[in-house]
Amino acid sequence: MNKISYLLLIGAIISCSVKKAETYSVGQIKTEMGEILFWLYDETPNHKASFIKLASEGYWDTFTFNRVINNFVIQGGCQDTPAGFADSPYLLKPEFHDSIRHVYGAVGAGRDDNPEKLSAGCQLYIVQNKAGLARLDGNYMIFGKVFKGMDVVDAIASVETDSTDTPLSPILLDVNVISLTPEELKILGFEVK
Repeated sequence: MNKISYLLLIGAIISCSVKKAETYSVGQIKTEMGEILFWLYDETPNHKASFIKLASEGYWDTFTFNRVINNFVIQGGCQDTPAGFADSPYLLKPEFHDSIRHVYGAVGAGRDDNPEKLSAGCQLYIVQNKAGLARLDGNYMIFGKVFKGMDVVDAIASVETDSTDTPLSPILLDVNVISLTPEELKILGFEVK
């Protein structure tokens, strides 16, 4: 075996034995007030996939947090109209789980008053009430949980709003999906179970 063949063989062995680091898809919302990171639940696969698809396409990047209610939620995405979420690209069937609740930092999908409790793909909200919002459990879908940036959520919830709960100064969304390893998540305060 010549030297070049030997080096190629060693390189192939090394590249086959190096295990690729496992990564997880994490939701990211960047605003001028700071960054919010949230875990996406595997228990809600359709809502998780919808978020990943729309974030990867830059769907929310022209929208704002358009409904901000201190001690309740901050909500962003397409506008809720009297006719419902007419501009939503699609609606999603509920994927309710008793273990996934409207706790402080829960990330959910908005919906109108449709009887099937279908979520609007275009809307997302974050629970800002520190006691949680148990009255919403089983009625609105939760698909994630903030693990970094609740200080940003709290700051957004305290901005001045008009009579329709719209911030007087728009808070633009930059919504992404980032990949993090278990080690990176741990540094940020989240432990993969």
